[in-house]
Amino acid sequence: MPTFFERREIVAPGDLLAEGAYVTGEDTYKEGNKIYASRLGLVEYKDKKVNVVALKAFYIPRLGDTVIGTIIEVGFNGWTVDINSPYLAILRASEVLSRQFRPQENSLSKVLDAGDLVIGKIIAYDRTHDPRLTVSEPGLGKITRGQLVKVTPTKIPRIIGRKGSMVSMIKQETGCHIILGQNGIILITGKSLEEEQLAIMALNKINEESHTSGLTDFIAQMIKKEKAKQKEESKNESKT
Repeated sequence: MPTFFERREIVAPGDLLAEGAYVTGEDTYKEGNKIYASRLGLVEYKDKKVNVVALKAFYIPRLGDTVIGTIIEVGFNGWTVDINSPYLAILRASEVLSRQFRPQENSLSKVLDAGDLVIGKIIAYDRTHDPRLTVSEPGLGKITRGQLVKVTPTKIPRIIGRKGSMVSMIKQETGCHIILGQNGIILITGKSLEEEQLAIMALNKINEESHTSGLTDFIAQMIKKEKAKQKEESKNESKT
């Protein structure tokens, strides 16, 4: 029962991944007893299941996911939110306002307007209805400061790292607060622009190099070198 690629090796559509008593997973198909890749991505073997993690994939909502979205329309009793997905999300007024909402008396645009950014949680979704959001839990709501980074949604687990090792290291080295949206949108908030730029650099590098091994150590060294460079530049500026 052979496999033909190493775990997390890049594969292309049509590549033979495994042969024998294996089960097809995401983005794979079977012909006879052979399993092939159906799209470009990283191959994963887990027990007897073969998956391909797409390198370029859009976000499919899941219950309980934290997402970062943009208000694109203010409606009669709620908002429509772009969550970087083929599906637009619905945020009802009842999930935002603590008081009873009266459409005739209250203007929702004064609470959240088109262009506003929000951190939300998906509380309902199926293929027949658009996903619904809430912002009523701690840590959710309107974003008032920070910078956003957009990555491929399938790279979020790589950014988190094993037991949170990668994102914890970035937070510690940069001093930034980082909120990861499962939809591939990340909010970075630091005490200075320089700190935020360090975190953005690290996240973009992970997005580009997620298929490489030893990435956590590489990113840590990259941040340290950049911090030393910034410190040296600041020292030279103070002398002039």
